Amino acid sequence: MTNHDLNAIKLFVLTFALWNITCSPKKESKEIDDKRPNIVLIIADDMAWDDSGAYGHPNIRTPNIDKLAKDGMRFDQAFLTASSCSPSRTSIITGLYPHNTNAEQLHWPLTPDKVTFVEKLKSSGYWTAQAGKWHMGDAIKDRFDVVYDIGTSGFQLAPDGSKAKQKGDGSGCENWVPLIQERPQDQPFFLWLAAVDPHRPYTDDIVAYPQNNEDVIVPPYMPDTEKVREDFVFYYNEILRLDDYVGQVVAELDRQGISENTLILFISDNGRPFPRDKTTLYDGGIKTPWIVKWPKSVKPNSICSNLVSAVDIAPTFLKLAGLEPLPAFEGKDFSKMLTSPEINIREMVYAEDHWHDYEDYTRAIRTKKFKYIRNFYADLPNTPSADAFVSGTFAEMRRLKEAGELTQAQLACFLTPRPNEELYDMENDPYELTNLVGNLDYQESLGTLREEMKKIRRITKDSVPSLRTPDEFDRETGKANSFRKRPRPSKKEMEKIIQNTTRAN
Repeated sequence: MTNHDLNAIKLFVLTFALWNITCSPKKESKEIDDKRPNIVLIIADDMAWDDSGAYGHPNIRTPNIDKLAKDGMRFDQAFLTASSCSPSRTSIITGLYPHNTNAEQLHWPLTPDKVTFVEKLKSSGYWTAQAGKWHMGDAIKDRFDVVYDIGTSGFQLAPDGSKAKQKGDGSGCENWVPLIQERPQDQPFFLWLAAVDPHRPYTDDIVAYPQNNEDVIVPPYMPDTEKVREDFVFYYNEILRLDDYVGQVVAELDRQGISENTLILFISDNGRPFPRDKTTLYDGGIKTPWIVKWPKSVKPNSICSNLVSAVDIAPTFLKLAGLEPLPAFEGKDFSKMLTSPEINIREMVYAEDHWHDYEDYTRAIRTKKFKYIRNFYADLPNTPSADAFVSGTFAEMRRLKEAGELTQAQLACFLTPRPNEELYDMENDPYELTNLVGNLDYQESLGTLREEMKKIRRITKDSVPSLRTPDEFDRETGKANSFRKRPRPSKKEMEKIIQNTTRAN
């Protein structure tokens, strides 16, 4: 063999070795996968931010949520981009504000052109799975390897406006632990675990040791009567059931020995399903519990007091997985806050309220100090969602209104016209009872927040629709009308319906 032959063989061996090092995807993927965290997103359905022991409620028994906070980090200034179920979820999964998702109204499906963080995790080697409430349409189900959608019966009223019969135990959580058990053992995983609890409708006997009327804390914008307390007890009991499922998830991760490098984020999709909470931009509608447990990186008993928004979840999950956030994302990566909670990534959050059973168009900016709300449809009252409308609480409020026994704060859902603007000092008025728009001492802050809202609306291309969407229920009786159809038409279909209806009239 000549020297020329030997040199050729050496060159071939060297070239092959270099190709194997730089181009072998399996080896590179395996090395990354060994370091990347598993990610579990747990979403409660209609749970107020402070209705757990972790956030200071003295009476609700939530030992598993409390332990999650004890073992990880509790965020005290966390907010959603919407106070409505499906718009909130589609915003989370796309990293976009609701008005940019094509799914900003309740029940509108996410369109297939929208990119989610889930498919990016999936294509990078994560096993991606969902179990529980879906509520985002069929077009993006293929972004997950597995989807256990429990359907709409647990949270959507029947076509005649009555309570729909629920499947299983009504929690939406029955497949959470089985999903963890069926995961591939050789991949990191992302799980979207979505409860139906504590969404209405409510039923008796769902927990062995229910709460009682004396446990209830009624916010001042609702009347404190026995009927209202009874309604709250049903809601509390569903939180108890949810808490048990959270504990089962943690226990299964512990049993499999994978808790150390598994990040759990626990949030709610919007606030409490009561009048002046859900579907409003008060803190009762958009502020959320936000707890992160990740033993490998997050110190136990830690607290973050800086602002985060649900639109920040998508870029953060990709960053934690070693991927770059998409340029289209409108949120900010908060991953550094997990180890350094003093880091501040934003000075304010932006939130939206669109059609939810009833038409509305409202925007809000929340800083640590202030809440600024702009009611673009001020001629419409702040009517509760359809499920809250038929609740015992709202029935009691309507009765007391007729008797002239509601306070000014408790009349907020009936007020028409609403103020065009609202401003609240959140440090001194956490229940948002005193509108400071007309107070001369706050004009500078009001002007600043007005300009900030104009700026973010311009940057994100947020504008008032040319046509209003009709209500599906009567605002006086709560009964469904002829405009209500299921499945609800998509945004594109709805625009055609509204245009045709407008021409006909």
